[in-house]
Amino acid sequence: MRFSRHLRQLDGLFDRPIAHRGLHQAESGIIENTEPAFAAAIRGNYAIECDLQLTADGEAVVFHDETVDRLMDAQGHVSELTVSELKSLNFKASKARIQTLAELLDQVSGQVPVIAEIKSHWDGNPQLPLRVVKTTSSYRDQLALMSFDSRIVALLAHQAPNRVRGIVAGRVSDAEYASRPFPARTALHLLTHLQDSQPHFISYDQAGLPFAPVQSLRQAGMPVICWTIRSAAAASRALRYADQITFEGFQPA
Repeated sequence: MRFSRHLRQLDGLFDRPIAHRGLHQAESGIIENTEPAFAAAIRGNYAIECDLQLTADGEAVVFHDETVDRLMDAQGHVSELTVSELKSLNFKASKARIQTLAELLDQVSGQVPVIAEIKSHWDGNPQLPLRVVKTTSSYRDQLALMSFDSRIVALLAHQAPNRVRGIVAGRVSDAEYASRPFPARTALHLLTHLQDSQPHFISYDQAGLPFAPVQSLRQAGMPVICWTIRSAAAASRALRYADQITFEGFQPA
């Protein structure tokens, strides 16, 4: 299979390092996936990676975990709380508030690329990716959508064929695969779903590189980004096997 970078939207999308969950620094009160972290990334001229979860009232919000327990002075599942309820919660170390995807896009407004991961509960529920497609339909600046769940990427291929989409992947042992049966985990690891998911790029765990299937796809023209890089030395190694890095904990040149 031969891939080409034919989408106009791919131009420049991966031309700079990607700040993992924004340019966050918890000890300074800049919390991952919040407005201050994204503002810092914009100031540094970095692309932004973020995570999307579904709320009880069907909205896409920018948040990584399934629960609010780790980051907020509260407990509960994001999917069981409304946007209003989530916005009323306090982060443990910041006065920021949870953003919706629409609010994030308004904040960025094309200043830097955005690469948004659609989180999956692996239950086949299309509500979150469909909401993301609707929310992003009028966004004309550099934006890519991605997921660990190949079914979500396949849905994006059908519902938003001109939006850049990617598959996030890694070793079978990765926590994101924990709820999947072993054969399904292996298929995701080996990227055997590509005929259905039709990604434009791969975001792969740097600890699993080099990996022959990924390198073959890169040689065939598919862009590869990798996660999560935490030092200049790790960045230098990763860029032997990938086109761009997703980073945190340091600021690449």
